[in-house]
Amino acid sequence: MNNGKQNAENRTCYERRRSVVNALKVFDLGVVLACFLLAAAFAAQSIPDYSLVEFLSMRVKISNFLLFGVFVTVWHFTLSAVGLYQSGRLASFGGEVLDILKAISFGTGLLLILSVTLPIEMIDNQFLITFSLSNLALLILGRWVIRFALNWARLLGRNHRDVVIVGANNRALKLASRFQARPELGYRIKGFVDDQDAAAINRIKRAGYHWLGGLGDLGPFLTKNAVDEVIVCLPIKSFYEEIARIVALCEAQGVIVRLLPDLFNLMIGRLRMDALDGVPIVTITTGTLDGYGLLLKRLFDVVVSSILLAVLLPVLLTTALLIKATSPGPVFFVQDRLGRSKRLFKIFKFRTMVVGADRMQQQLEHLNQVDGAAFKIRNDPRITPIGRFLRETSIDELPQFFNVVKGDMSLVGPRPLPVRDYENFSVDWHRRRFSVKPGITCLWQVSGRSDLDFHQWMELDMSYIDHWSLWLDAKILLRTVPAVFQRRGAV
Repeated sequence: MNNGKQNAENRTCYERRRSVVNALKVFDLGVVLACFLLAAAFAAQSIPDYSLVEFLSMRVKISNFLLFGVFVTVWHFTLSAVGLYQSGRLASFGGEVLDILKAISFGTGLLLILSVTLPIEMIDNQFLITFSLSNLALLILGRWVIRFALNWARLLGRNHRDVVIVGANNRALKLASRFQARPELGYRIKGFVDDQDAAAINRIKRAGYHWLGGLGDLGPFLTKNAVDEVIVCLPIKSFYEEIARIVALCEAQGVIVRLLPDLFNLMIGRLRMDALDGVPIVTITTGTLDGYGLLLKRLFDVVVSSILLAVLLPVLLTTALLIKATSPGPVFFVQDRLGRSKRLFKIFKFRTMVVGADRMQQQLEHLNQVDGAAFKIRNDPRITPIGRFLRETSIDELPQFFNVVKGDMSLVGPRPLPVRDYENFSVDWHRRRFSVKPGITCLWQVSGRSDLDFHQWMELDMSYIDHWSLWLDAKILLRTVPAVFQRRGAV
């Protein structure tokens, strides 16, 4: 096949995909408009003596129209940013649903902020619920229909991708067997290339695949044949120069290259590609809390903490008066704690100990009743009479909502530790807890607190980091309420 014919096929595939993506974008914008109107219709029913037409006519002003245009634009970019318009051939449907949830959470949060900051009567709780749930249902249904149609077309031999696998090792053969076990992905293996090794050639042929030649034969093969993707399964450490040549060769001919990375022996780290001014950067992260997850978590923290501070204001004032009336000293206890990336911040708590309690701790170290780096005494002589009640009921923690609004803490996360405790850390994996913001409550708080040893405490923190989700935060917050009332594990 000559280069002109292959380039023409590549352009046709690109244009076909661009048309599909553009149609999908139009569909998504139609969904957001339909869901907005549906939510408005439900909202109109809650206003007496007004029909839907009158309800909408009152609010279709130039300012509202422009505001809606800005929202739709932000919504479009949000869907694009979470990857809903990228090729999802190898992505799971569950991952796509998660991306939709991220986008809808962000969009609904934006509407909530607009309703709080601007006088928009139409956006109430019922509107937000109707808008978000209908969007969620329609977008998921639309993606499912598209996946079903594409999978069916691929099973019929359409919308396929021709692939060449570079390497003849066990990883390459396992990858090929996975493609064969998933025909709905539409990958057709044209064959393997690798060094001219008799054992490798026999291994490939016994598995029923074509041997295309050595590494040097890949270029001529790409020139003469239609190939959509080249997947490199060679060890990067020992084949760096060959891989670099293959990548440059595919780049020149516009062929997609995929690599099976084995740069590092990662146990829990995750690889992803970022870019700095167009320069690709390999990023290794641990845990799942990054990107839009951080943004959504922050939005949730600020909204919920602000509401709780307003609702709990009488409790805060009463507690301050009781502390001032029962013991000399300030109302608040302010101390340096370690936050995300071990940055120091000032934590706010209601004072539950006598003035100068920090200086007395060194004299009480021999009474420490917990293992590891923490320090706890059940009958701590430094605690004031009102302080014991405040600790058992966790009322002393309420001022930390100011830390959450300020950005030093989150509602849910590993508990912030004093500098003294951190200096007693002896295991590196314990320090991974500082890769996220500390929280007011956490898995340790709702699982026994001081009834658990230090190692169990750290394991719960790692479990939270590795399995974070907004739903997990919600479950921890819901479990915190009965844990506080039962005073479970409080010291």
